[in-house]
Amino acid sequence: MVSPWLYLIVAAVFETGWAIGLEYSDGFTELVPSVATVISMAISVVLLAKAVQSLPIGTAYAVWTGIGAAATAILGVVLFDETSSVVRFGFIELIIAGVIGLEVTGH
Repeated sequence: MVSPWLYLIVAAVFETGWAIGLEYSDGFTELVPSVATVISMAISVVLLAKAVQSLPIGTAYAVWTGIGAAATAILGVVLFDETSSVVRFGFIELIIAGVIGLEVTGH
């Protein structure tokens, strides 16, 4: 049996993928990145749905979006030369702390 937390983490990875894919799809005008983005969206939501069969929806959704937001913000700096600062990364750390806190207390 697959852990609902594993479903949730993989769902968050695909969420990050579709968020980054939005940039590459250029407003859904580039075919391959657009198709990859839509497929990532579908996989992400299906895996989230599997996770919430066993996890509380509030916890699962917050963890899913938190991981996706933190990873997307970091990748935005790495891939797209977005603003990088100690303060920005401090707030990303707060998101990660919140995700960990929800995981520890949410089940």
